[in-house]
Amino acid sequence: MPTDLSLSPASTALLVVDMQQKLVPAMQDGGAPCVANAARLLQGGHALGLRTLVTEQYPKGLGPTVPELAAHFGQATVHDKIAFAATGNGPTRGLLALWQSQGVRSVLVCGIEAHICVYQSVRGLAEMGFVVHVVSDACASRTADNHRIAQGLWRRCGAVVTSTEACLFDLLGQAHGDAFKLISRLIR
Repeated sequence: MPTDLSLSPASTALLVVDMQQKLVPAMQDGGAPCVANAARLLQGGHALGLRTLVTEQYPKGLGPTVPELAAHFGQATVHDKIAFAATGNGPTRGLLALWQSQGVRSVLVCGIEAHICVYQSVRGLAEMGFVVHVVSDACASRTADNHRIAQGLWRRCGAVVTSTEACLFDLLGQAHGDAFKLISRLIR
């Protein structure tokens, strides 16, 4: 487990994994809590200037990212993939390596399914040397058992299991400024 777990906007990126139109409705609770928290992460991340990568698993069959999230992409980079792990896609892995060379050391991860694409992405990011923070309340699986199993798998990879609020406020570091006002509104 890494010893420095603090997050700073300059050295943190956000990875949103496969939150697509044909996948989200199959998630527990119809994916609503996961999507709502991922939207908070996207908006807060944009306000803080985080580099953001969105992956879409075989979008031809599973559709694009749900509109509730696509509306908040801002400057996000969107990559298609067929490998389950985001790091299994050459262009995505290349972008992550570029960001790493530019000083990104931590990656916040959210998405679906928690025990498949998110888990394999977390494992790949850890193998690349990133400090991985998995935002559990912004991840989903079709069953509660699979989400619980995913948390154990993430931890075995050395990832920090966190929440939307915990990581956004860690990134802020202090209670002032426009980003603080926006994030405070988002979590109400």
